[in-house]
Amino acid sequence: MSFNVKVAWQGNSQPGEEFSRDHQIQFGSGQSLNASSAPDFKGSADKVNPEEGLMAALSSCHMLTFLAIAHLKRLPVASYQDNVTAELGKNDAGKTKVAAIDLNPVITFVDGAEVSPEVLKKMHQKAHDNCFIANSLNTTIRLNGKEFSH
Repeated sequence: MSFNVKVAWQGNSQPGEEFSRDHQIQFGSGQSLNASSAPDFKGSADKVNPEEGLMAALSSCHMLTFLAIAHLKRLPVASYQDNVTAELGKNDAGKTKVAAIDLNPVITFVDGAEVSPEVLKKMHQKAHDNCFIANSLNTTIRLNGKEFSH
């Protein structure tokens, strides 16, 4: 299995002038997204930045893996919402990186589905362990402020 994304930027600056960080991302599915760097890095605040894209990819992967686990356990989910945050920090070489990503999902199961806190915790751990994006990152990933075990 492989995936395809096209990133395109068109320059419009002269030597010594500031350049635009705005660019387009075209996904293999045919959808397009206007993107930029984060405002703190001279980007456009009204466009998605790479850090937000990374957070969205992790949250989406965790959610889809969690939903698959819930489905296999015959625990129907009515809704799943996540408010993801991230922090920048430094790696061992002193370079800036996304140091931590916090997932804060709120899951509602359909009426009649009883899920204990222990089962919910195990489901999240299994989702984390099987999320392709989480397995590809070298960053701290926390769920509701608590770091996942490895």
